[in-house]
Amino acid sequence: MENKKINIKDFLITNNTYVIFLILFIVCAVMSSTFLQPVNLMNICLQQSGPILVALGMLFVILTGGIDLSVGAVTALSSSCAYVLMRDHEVSLAVAFLIAILVGIAMGLLNGILVAYGKMQGFVTTLATLSIGNGAALIVSEGAPVRCSNVAAVKAMASKDFGYPIVIGCVIIIIIIALVQKYIFYGRLVIACGPNSTAVQFAGINAMTYACTCFVVSGFLASIAGLFIAFRTQTASSTLGKGGELDAIAACVIGGASLAGGKGNVVKAVIGALIIALISNIMNLKGVPAYPQEIVKGCIIIAAVLLQIATDRSESAV
Repeated sequence: MENKKINIKDFLITNNTYVIFLILFIVCAVMSSTFLQPVNLMNICLQQSGPILVALGMLFVILTGGIDLSVGAVTALSSSCAYVLMRDHEVSLAVAFLIAILVGIAMGLLNGILVAYGKMQGFVTTLATLSIGNGAALIVSEGAPVRCSNVAAVKAMASKDFGYPIVIGCVIIIIIIALVQKYIFYGRLVIACGPNSTAVQFAGINAMTYACTCFVVSGFLASIAGLFIAFRTQTASSTLGKGGELDAIAACVIGGASLAGGKGNVVKAVIGALIIALISNIMNLKGVPAYPQEIVKGCIIIAAVLLQIATDRSESAV
């Protein structure tokens, strides 16, 4: 009987993210009759198709013990570039999509080089590139929202008639990244580079290169996220990704990622992002204003970190 209790405790510790999500889902369903309606659930999926990708990019950086505060600026800059090209220069969606991704990769590469090879602190570096990205997005968009509602391809990306392409794209990317982390050598080395970068370096593996590529991955995913968000609203702006870095960090921490690096899971990070989405959704359904929601998010991050500390202590005691 005692062993059974220990097993249940271990299960709850290991799967606390899933348990929290399940309980929260049930609570939301009880609190609002609108919550379980297909329209509302699909709306959650559409809204999170971008933020989830930002969280996954952030996860790779966090696994190395770093942080990327520039992801919000990257989403704004990449989407603004793409929309300005389509609106003012009649560039095709495919070409604009590619250019936006290149912008995100360039921003991520800049972060990676400065952090990994320039030995700058990730917090300071990405805070600087956050400012650069925001400024560049303002210049590109001329400080005004950029609309492309007249472009048929843009309308189709979040359309029910076409099967919600951005949701399908998000799911495909999640699956690919999850497989990379679990089965590909690169994914396992990224985890190892977190708390054991020195040991990895002694093993003949260039930990700096892997740390740099994680910032590139973050920029790459943030640029796609920016496009997905802009596709949903059919509008890009310099404020599109504002606060996205906070939600991404929160999603990773709620998903059990350690800010010290070396611990994190793709699926749990996705669940962490959905937990935040459920909380925002139920507060919207209950008519809670936007500003108190930010307070709730901050409290959630604190609670998630405390839960992570308690989980680590429990695992160490076993």
